[in-house]
Amino acid sequence: MNLRPLRLAANAELASLILLLANLATVHLKPVSSLMGPAHGCAYLVVIVATWRIEGAAITTKASALLPGIGGLLALRQFTAGAGHSRWQ
Repeated sequence: MNLRPLRLAANAELASLILLLANLATVHLKPVSSLMGPAHGCAYLVVIVATWRIEGAAITTKASALLPGIGGLLALRQFTAGAGHSRWQ
């Protein structure tokens, strides 16, 4: 199974969340929020769908994908730790 889409979406989700929170904590520019909010939401949904579509994924892996921000990275970690890194690429 190819984990590349999940890896890209997980990284995009985390990066967009960091940018959203940094914007909120500093200058709170509306254009940044308008751009990064939907990007984060889309990446979050892609992480969930990509994780749930992988055959043999444990229920704990699927549940961890539901955590905003870090769920995709946790799911990737569970995939690569449990089955060996080369099998899932």
